[in-house]
Amino acid sequence: MVSTDLSSVASQVRRDIVRMVHGASSGHPGGSLGCADLITLLYFEAMQLDPALFSMDGKDEDLFFLSNGHISPVWYSVLARRGFFPIEELATFRKLNSRLQGHPATEEGLPGIRIASGSLGQGLSVALGAAQSKLLNGDDRTVFTLHGDGELQEGQIWEAAMYAAHKGIDNIISFVDCNGQQIDGSTEDVMSLGDLAGKWSAFGWHVLKCDGHNMESLRKAVVTGKANRGSGKPTVVLMTTSMGKGVDFMEGTHKWHGIAPNDDQLESALSQLEQTLGDY
Repeated sequence: MVSTDLSSVASQVRRDIVRMVHGASSGHPGGSLGCADLITLLYFEAMQLDPALFSMDGKDEDLFFLSNGHISPVWYSVLARRGFFPIEELATFRKLNSRLQGHPATEEGLPGIRIASGSLGQGLSVALGAAQSKLLNGDDRTVFTLHGDGELQEGQIWEAAMYAAHKGIDNIISFVDCNGQQIDGSTEDVMSLGDLAGKWSAFGWHVLKCDGHNMESLRKAVVTGKANRGSGKPTVVLMTTSMGKGVDFMEGTHKWHGIAPNDDQLESALSQLEQTLGDY
């Protein structure tokens, strides 16, 4: 846990996001902005870890796996602000020879990254392997994952969900970013997700719901999820968010899933986001 004001950190993270994507003239700002509060809370409060001691094994520490890797800007920003690598490196996002690839990858050796994540639907399977190994090794730490709601249209998610319940992997907390948007439109129009709570419950998971832009709601979900340890059931948190949160012209539309703001749009976005920790 780091003693800091989480909302202030999240505001700076959102500034980093729009600046990074603008600087690269490509990227995925919408979902990144929507998940800034969650990832800030995880790394600055909920997760037990030491950036200076990062290792691929992740023994005796909480782990996080970003399954929807296209929202890498928010993860990179939080990792840098938490001390995993120099903040100035955010300026290299999506640039040639940068460690900050558009989708996270391990080959560049960027601290904080344990798997490549770009192909949707794979992160839960990988995370369950890590979680099960912790159970087998007597490691009492928690594994966290994040998935887009559109990602739940991938069949591998449900194979993994079935496996987790069957094996009683109860040290995992999986967040689903329920913003109702995906690359080509709303999830309702592209492929309705139906009763997500009912689906996850039928697959044998504890189901929680929270407001993804309320730190206390997020905190309660984490605490409740950790309390489920020992129940023999994994936990999923259906997190309601607004894609593009914090920037008025980006909110509530799929259009900012994967495009960069121009100069004028960047200026407008930054005028709405308080600079709290200093820009890189």
